[in-house]
Amino acid sequence: MNGNGFLESFNEALGKINGVIWHNYVLYAVLGVGVLFTLWSVFCQYRALTHGISVIRGKYDDKNDPGAINHFQALSAALSATVGLGNIGGVAVAIALGGPGAIFWMWMIGLAGMALKTTEVTLSMIYRNTDDPDNPHGGPMYVASKGFAKMGLGGVGKIVGGIFVITLLISAITGGNMFQAWNVGEVTNEYANVPRPFIGIVLAVMVGAVILGGIKRIGAVAGRLVPFMCGMYLLAAIYVLVLKAGDIPEMFGLIFEGAFGPLEAEGAFIGGAWGYAFLWGMKRALFSSEAGQGSSPIAHSAAKTDEPVREAVVAGLEPFIDTIVVCTLTSLVILSSGVWNRAPDTVFEQAPAVVQVEGGWTLQTGELGERADRKWRDGDQIKVKVNASANEETANDMHMITGEVQESDDGAFTVTWDSLEGDLKPTLVAEPDGGYGGFANFSGATLTAKAFDAVAPGLGMWLVTIASWLFALSTMISWSYYGEQGVVFLFGDKSVLPYKFIYCLLIFVSCLGFIKTDEELDNLTALGTGVMLWANIPIMLIFGVTAMTAYHSYFRRLKAGEFHPHKAPPITDVIEGSDVE
Repeated sequence: MNGNGFLESFNEALGKINGVIWHNYVLYAVLGVGVLFTLWSVFCQYRALTHGISVIRGKYDDKNDPGAINHFQALSAALSATVGLGNIGGVAVAIALGGPGAIFWMWMIGLAGMALKTTEVTLSMIYRNTDDPDNPHGGPMYVASKGFAKMGLGGVGKIVGGIFVITLLISAITGGNMFQAWNVGEVTNEYANVPRPFIGIVLAVMVGAVILGGIKRIGAVAGRLVPFMCGMYLLAAIYVLVLKAGDIPEMFGLIFEGAFGPLEAEGAFIGGAWGYAFLWGMKRALFSSEAGQGSSPIAHSAAKTDEPVREAVVAGLEPFIDTIVVCTLTSLVILSSGVWNRAPDTVFEQAPAVVQVEGGWTLQTGELGERADRKWRDGDQIKVKVNASANEETANDMHMITGEVQESDDGAFTVTWDSLEGDLKPTLVAEPDGGYGGFANFSGATLTAKAFDAVAPGLGMWLVTIASWLFALSTMISWSYYGEQGVVFLFGDKSVLPYKFIYCLLIFVSCLGFIKTDEELDNLTALGTGVMLWANIPIMLIFGVTAMTAYHSYFRRLKAGEFHPHKAPPITDVIEGSDVE
């Protein structure tokens, strides 16, 4: 089997696995657990947006409490993992494949995710290991290990904790590492034509320089980087939306229409059933916010506090910032730009020949015509719309066939097309103005960059490229720490250095070009997110009573005046963490 055949088989296998772990019933269950803890906590979202902000501001920071970093730095470290290319590239994937309705379901999981985060961080803070007060260890693996041990089931706890760590490492490698590096490679290559392997080397060196310093260096870098990168990105998004203010009501209409009913195909968008919007909105919101995964509790467990719930309400802010704020602004930029359902980037005057191959159908085309936004490059991806058998995902009979652009020695460009499975021979979809459209396959962050460029020419090139680097670096740095805590749990401290080397090596590997399309990218990231949910949600349910008992106890004591906040320290001290040193 050649390299391409192996990758096709690998992606097909991942797709089948994801079809099981991301079944709609799984999504219903995750959303249901979020609603359960929302009601059980009597709407902890309100507490996160009120008391949580006071905690972040440093009013409860105490240098004598166990932990390594203050509440602000713990939130920044966790946000540096969640506010990443899931917000730039993940939202673009959700809209490209699920349509505008996916955004509504992102909001729903964002709200439910605030309760999930509050609960899982409460548990991790209760069961964290503070034998070394300056270097605590926490996360669902310690919840399982210590929690089951208290029930007299220590062996079960170690097994469950070990299973969680395996899923954690899968997610660290895929969504926390390779997804980030791949997106940076794609968007930088698109705009600067820098070779992807070189980008991988630079990213690996930069990440390695930070993660070798441990959680204190990660917290210090995140505390400075996260506010800057979020502020830069949000200001640019707001600027674009001010320019397109008249289109915003229509965009919200599309979001609600697509959330509860099918949307018709238009331009580059081939349609979407409401169930597909639900699927993609939930998947990308869970990937972006990490709610229910059990990853960010690992970062929060390093916070200096002797009150578990105090850090938990801080964690509840993560899905709000990540999904309700950042993802919404990204989605409105993409929708208002029209890039998601744009006109063809090139046009075939004659319908490409459809030929039967083993297992399906493919296309035969001659020399490729000019591209609208720039010249074609060797390795570019292109796709065309065809009518074939019924497509449950789009609520119509439309599909996309993707191909790879190849440059010949004489400078001409041709396409090698993938195949489409099915017994029914596909027919090319004609454009209203004549001809048959070819669409450049803008994957992930590149689609978001094109959206910014469509409204403010040149903005996407600089903003999204820079933001992609910053967001990806911060995410890879934090996820390296998550994985590190996992290998410490399984193998001890001696495993940390080999793990960091392998982690940085995979950054380079992901930029070698074996991931080519949104679907392949989703297969990789969905695996990591999905397996963690399967491991962590049961842990949350088993020990949910412990979390909610602690939660309500804390707020009873807060209401009774048992806690005395001090004057907020200077914001610079909070950002640098010097208020607890």
